Amino acid sequence: MGNDLAAFAKENGVKYFMISYTDLFGGQRAKLVPAQAIADMQKDGAGFAGFATWLDLTPAHPDMLAVPDPDSVIQLPWKPDVAWVAANCIMDDKEVDQAPRNTLKRLITEAAGDGMHVKTGVEAEFFLISPDGSVISDKYDTASKPCYDQQAVMRRYDVIAEICDHMLALGWGPYQNDHEDANGQFEMNWAFDDALATADKHSFFKFMVKSVAEKHGLRATFMPKPFQGLTGNGCHAHISVWDKTGKTNVFADNSMELGLSAKGKNFLGGIMKHASALAAITNPTVNSYKRINAPRTISGATWAPNTVTWTGNNRTHMVRVPGPGRFELRLPDGAANPYLLQAVIIAAGLDGIRSKADPGKRYDIDMYQHGHTVKGAPKLPLNLLDALREFDKDKSLKTALGEEFSSAYLKLKHQEWNSYASHFTQWERDHTLDI
Repeated sequence: MGNDLAAFAKENGVKYFMISYTDLFGGQRAKLVPAQAIADMQKDGAGFAGFATWLDLTPAHPDMLAVPDPDSVIQLPWKPDVAWVAANCIMDDKEVDQAPRNTLKRLITEAAGDGMHVKTGVEAEFFLISPDGSVISDKYDTASKPCYDQQAVMRRYDVIAEICDHMLALGWGPYQNDHEDANGQFEMNWAFDDALATADKHSFFKFMVKSVAEKHGLRATFMPKPFQGLTGNGCHAHISVWDKTGKTNVFADNSMELGLSAKGKNFLGGIMKHASALAAITNPTVNSYKRINAPRTISGATWAPNTVTWTGNNRTHMVRVPGPGRFELRLPDGAANPYLLQAVIIAAGLDGIRSKADPGKRYDIDMYQHGHTVKGAPKLPLNLLDALREFDKDKSLKTALGEEFSSAYLKLKHQEWNSYASHFTQWERDHTLDI
């Protein structure tokens, strides 16, 4: 892309830049900056009041400056006058340690110091719903097993094709789009990349999908479980580690079980070891636990885990190894912060490699039918509070992610849980009025 955003604007006819950062809750925050001012912003950053977003700051803190990373710049395919650029947050000439993109960059640097280059892909599922959010947008999408429904995906062709066209134009390497397992639900896949590039693309993808849906008079949601009885929105992550050249997959070893090297199994061991704690980040909302602890859906399966187990090519476990040299973490959901998702994977995996963690017994059973036969495997947290407590207990994971980040995240997420717990619901009236 080059390093000069002003030159980028001149070459591409860009009039405005969206200088964007993602807060602890995954909210995307931006300032719209005219191209004539971008040189100063690239040097000094755009000023934000951090307290006004979900960061653990006060109104008395000085300006937080979002300094754009020119390597991340993306011209909006649906509005070419505008370019989006991810930013790194600084304050008083120092990185804001709790800022999610800074947290991820720090862990990428740490992994590189160990000669490891983490590459990932994500499968971000979403629903297309009515503007008020009450129902799915396609009244004819009613099948009990709607996954891969040919007619249903074509009824939303204009939206899906437009998003895919944009990814093609951006060079992301999109390779398949489908109607997913819930009515009104879709998934779009693009090529894996370095962890930071994947996080930036994931962040932009959510923005793009919502924007294109709005253009068509619809609304897109990545909410983990927007409709009772329907499969929720997952965000499965595919993980591999490469050498420092980025050309040799160090997870690949055809002489080993499932083609996963000893280092790959240790990385997986770290994921298994920290699973209950990392759920606080991969599944970060109250609603998240309606997905991973859900009863059977209309389609017959939730496609989400509730137990810490791993397997070969079997979608009923928390982790599956679908082929040599990589594995898929099926725990994360649509609410996962794109940067923190990558950061916690790297943090857990690095600890696994350094401690030579054993992922434990491999299970090849159908967990939805025979999960009750598994003895000794931890259950995933039942709710956000349990997950936050598990994260708080996991000292090594908190240290790996950074004490400032961990403290800020726990503080704000406990506030969110307390707000939820104090909320008065109709359920309470229905179940308690006549006690």
